[in-house]
Amino acid sequence: MKLPVVSGSDAVRAFRSVGYEFDEQHGSHIIVRHSDPPHRRLSIPNHKEVAKGTLRALIREAGLSVDEFARLL
Repeated sequence: MKLPVVSGSDAVRAFRSVGYEFDEQHGSHIIVRHSDPPHRRLSIPNHKEVAKGTLRALIREAGLSVDEFARLL
């Protein structure tokens, strides 16, 4: 499946639906943390459109496939 175009807030919402919780914010980056071990942290840029390479890396780090992520949107 093709990588969707999403904003930072949409990406945060999708990751929250699989167990990530807001941790902190540094400037324009929202840090979310998964409560179950391993305690993965993702730094999501709060932009109108997250760059494709960045989004793909975040999806991979979360242990999801592009299809799984697209269904969460």
